[in-house]
Amino acid sequence: MDNHGDLGVCWRLSCQLAARGHQVHLHVDDASVLQWMAPQGCAGVQVMNWPTDDTVINASALPDVVIEAFGCELPLGYQATMGRASTPPVWVNLEYFSAEDAALRNHGLPSPVMSGPAKGLTKWFFYPGLSPQSGGVLGPGVDGRVNSVHEHEQLSLQRDKISWPTKPPRISLFCYEPASLGLWLQQLHEQTPAVHLTVTAGRATQAVRHALQAWQLPPSFEVSELPYLSHPEFDQLLAAQDLNLVRGEDSLVRAIWAGQAFLWQIYPQDDGAHWPKLQAFLKATQAPTVVVQAHLAWNADQPTALPALTPAHWAQWSAWALTLRRRLQAETDLLTRLESFVAAHG
Repeated sequence: MDNHGDLGVCWRLSCQLAARGHQVHLHVDDASVLQWMAPQGCAGVQVMNWPTDDTVINASALPDVVIEAFGCELPLGYQATMGRASTPPVWVNLEYFSAEDAALRNHGLPSPVMSGPAKGLTKWFFYPGLSPQSGGVLGPGVDGRVNSVHEHEQLSLQRDKISWPTKPPRISLFCYEPASLGLWLQQLHEQTPAVHLTVTAGRATQAVRHALQAWQLPPSFEVSELPYLSHPEFDQLLAAQDLNLVRGEDSLVRAIWAGQAFLWQIYPQDDGAHWPKLQAFLKATQAPTVVVQAHLAWNADQPTALPALTPAHWAQWSAWALTLRRRLQAETDLLTRLESFVAAHG
């Protein structure tokens, strides 16, 4: 899993489905992360172990809709039961977020199953994205509602002029191990010494500790290491920052909804497939030059300097992020599009 990001998306989708009255069975191979991600659980969502290929599935237990998320292949036994059903479920293949043209072309297309126990059935591609022609993105909050802290931030950001923070800038860091991390920390130390840096638990904390030691950087700015946060806590964290460095898919969408300046570390792939995906995102969001330069440097394979975090740059960055959130607010969310899609193909 990507930072628990795959499960994070599935959990948010499950809770939002339940909030609209659907009964959801979430099958996962490792649910331990939910102990801190969603300690209160969610009414209407039942977490279940991933079936083995030889698990016998009763046809009466089949749902109306099966969502196969992020390329996980349904167990053979489950497919066999679907293949024998007089009215098989609507089978949706939920893909990763993408702003690429290929994703838009493939969104909503059928994928006939040509072999195996589900031969004769059809999967349907569903691509989350920013375009009205895509599958959209999940709405704010765990269950689709805006929590009180987030709502306060939304109201406070409805302003015509964005100014440099009067207090030390607040930056959250949620990353893998970017090659530019040490250099970026050194830049912060030299250019903006009065910074409050909040680092998320896990790989980000370890990466920052290593970078501070490797670059022999003095603790000239405040660094706070966080424990693992639940989804509501993470969303509130992002809403309270001036700049959010996020990674993967779930936190990218959360950063957009937070309405604050953000920097995305896309999941790196050995074949370089992440670069066209990143370029497509920056183009689709009409990112200003400073945002493009920062993203290219932050995702570079070698240490690369990021643009200086000047008041002018921060204003452009923040305006871009706020415009992107307002754009999403004006569009239909992923859940609504998914419900309409299923209704049309059921």
